[in-house]
Amino acid sequence: MKFLDLAKVHIRSGAGGAGCVSFRREKYIEFGGPDGGDGGGGGSVWAEVVDGLNTLIDFRYQQHFFAQNGQPGRGQQRTGRDGEDIVLRVPVGTEILDEDEETVLADLTEVGTRVLLAKGGNGGWGNLHFKTSTNQAPRRANPGQEGVERTLWLRLKLIADAGLLGLPNAGKSTFLAASSNARPKIADYPFTTLHPNLGVVGVDGAEFVMADIPGLIAGAHEGRGIGDRFLGHVERCSVLLHLVDATSEDLAGDYRTIIDELEAYGGHLAEKPRVTALNKVDALDDEMRAEAKAELEQAAGGPVFMLSAVTGEGLADVLRAVRAQIAEDRLRTTKAQEEPEPWQP
Repeated sequence: MKFLDLAKVHIRSGAGGAGCVSFRREKYIEFGGPDGGDGGGGGSVWAEVVDGLNTLIDFRYQQHFFAQNGQPGRGQQRTGRDGEDIVLRVPVGTEILDEDEETVLADLTEVGTRVLLAKGGNGGWGNLHFKTSTNQAPRRANPGQEGVERTLWLRLKLIADAGLLGLPNAGKSTFLAASSNARPKIADYPFTTLHPNLGVVGVDGAEFVMADIPGLIAGAHEGRGIGDRFLGHVERCSVLLHLVDATSEDLAGDYRTIIDELEAYGGHLAEKPRVTALNKVDALDDEMRAEAKAELEQAAGGPVFMLSAVTGEGLADVLRAVRAQIAEDRLRTTKAQEEPEPWQP
């Protein structure tokens, strides 16, 4: 199944049915009177989060979603049938944006969440509603209310605890394959990964979800390479694992390139907790390892882990550090939710 994380849809709720102008004309009934029924309500358009989806590919083949109109009222006080609703089924982590692609209308992060995107129009009143003591034979009825038509964007941000960052060929896919049950494509050329991959990682009896996104290059925020369109998938992560290729000739430059792109992207990505690791150390001798680690620690301003995703060296230590950051983030979130709001008169 193809991966699609951005889709444009056109929706329209149903119009309400018109009210009816009708009068009683039964045999042997001396006095008649109005008996026109109301029109039915138009169907609404909803978005619902369902389990088992991880892409918006369905919206590539169908972009228009129109709810059913309400039926008009009829004589003998019969109300028109309501139009049927239409439901857009989306995966967990979907954001619904307005037509400007910036205004967030809803952020759907839990299975079963249901939001109203366009409400159906009300049905019009029949002439029975307009009967009064001075107007016993009204010949008017209301038309149904028009439906709502709008254009929306659906943007998927994968739900993961940790996100993998790095330049192309930094070994992110190899790391994910070595540490989880995921089987991403691995090759010796840049941009092997063309869409995000998720894997369930286990360490010391605990499990968490890790996302591998396509590699960034300098100028990605301006659209170079694959661009920064996939960075949205790590916005929800508790921690970022930054992998740097130990065989590179400019470790500090490689590290700074990714940090600059995070800062240019915004969204507090640059402020998220990060674990920095030097990958592919199996290709270096002891002296070169020490030099590379010292250079990267100076650039990062903090500790740097040494690992080889191919041989498994240092893999467990990196996973434990990532797991610890996830636990700290969850603890901070729990405390923030438990803290009572300050009392205000």
